[in-house]
Amino acid sequence: MIGRVARTGLASLLLVLLLVLGGLSISGIASNMRVAGQSTATGTTPGAQVKPTSNQATSPSKADDAVLAPQPQIPAQGGVLDARTAARKTGPAVVTVVNYLDTNSQPGAFGAVPQASGSGVIIDSRGYIVTNNHVVENQRSLEVIFSDGKKAPATLLGTDPFSDLAVLKVDATMPAVASWGDSDKLEPGQPVVAIGSALGDYQNSVTAGVVSQVHRDIKDAGSTALRDLIQTDAAINHGNSGGPLLDVEGNVIGINVAVVRNSGLTGDIAEGLGFAIPANTAKEVTQQIINNGSVSRPFIGITYQMINDRMAGQENLAVNHGVLVSDTTPNSPADKAGITPGTIITKFDGVELNEDNTLMELLMQHKIGDTVTLTILEQGASAEKDVQVTLAARPKDS
Repeated sequence: MIGRVARTGLASLLLVLLLVLGGLSISGIASNMRVAGQSTATGTTPGAQVKPTSNQATSPSKADDAVLAPQPQIPAQGGVLDARTAARKTGPAVVTVVNYLDTNSQPGAFGAVPQASGSGVIIDSRGYIVTNNHVVENQRSLEVIFSDGKKAPATLLGTDPFSDLAVLKVDATMPAVASWGDSDKLEPGQPVVAIGSALGDYQNSVTAGVVSQVHRDIKDAGSTALRDLIQTDAAINHGNSGGPLLDVEGNVIGINVAVVRNSGLTGDIAEGLGFAIPANTAKEVTQQIINNGSVSRPFIGITYQMINDRMAGQENLAVNHGVLVSDTTPNSPADKAGITPGTIITKFDGVELNEDNTLMELLMQHKIGDTVTLTILEQGASAEKDVQVTLAARPKDS
């Protein structure tokens, strides 16, 4: 299953011991608290606690090598980032999402209907709102609160647990509509702004920071890995899940999804480790949900780790790019093509796999039924070879 990283036996044991001896909380946020079990090659520290940023309550282009491309002017006041332009432009399009949970899955105290809350952003004047899947999980009914305090019932149009995205539909006049930005152009150090309902009570809280890094992966115990994320140091708190990460002009360049709070291995408190789903991924996924009610995602049937220079050196690999296959799904396209654990896939349909061309991004450019060429380096082999695979539909439980 593409997107999951196989855990070694030692890593799994360490996680169990840390959860028991370290007392790490895995209580639910919207019945789903994410706790990292093992990092991927570009992911978080093993054992780090990764939390979705919803809130729960008990009551109701790269520049040319020779000439750098001109950079956008950064609004500033007193030498620091001025986030007012972004907040004014997109703040009215940010909503609080209230999830009245199904009491069969999450009973409330003394008969009260339990709630979870997060954030969302209006992306279409017809009433389409993007949020996180974990914000709306186990919902009995949903409601949105607009930035001016007005409320409206919301219908869940569809979800994609794999990317942790969901789309709501509200039949009301939209106060504003956010604009998508191009997340492929993000660079480390670029200023960004986050807006969301911090702790569920502080609506439209604005925080600012920078892009810390791109192409980050995180893995939570028992959950699908989230891949190719934007890492930011803009303050993200419970309740910010599903809210937008913006560039200084107010364009949505990410959907906030998780934070790391502490390291399970050392107990160190982490600060400024937030993660967002890139806007280009979110735009593709949400458009499929709006058009079809669900996401049709191609599947080749592997678990893998992304290879970079550090991993190549640590594992003594023959190449410093591609993905290292750790397992294959029986009867999947990869299994039928003879791909086995230890194989490195270096190219996808002629495109080198690296941090700029991830497997997930390339897969999303194809349709189920497409036949593609994988260039592979088998374990112990000295030369690469090409194999053909026909992309299948992703199983619902993967």
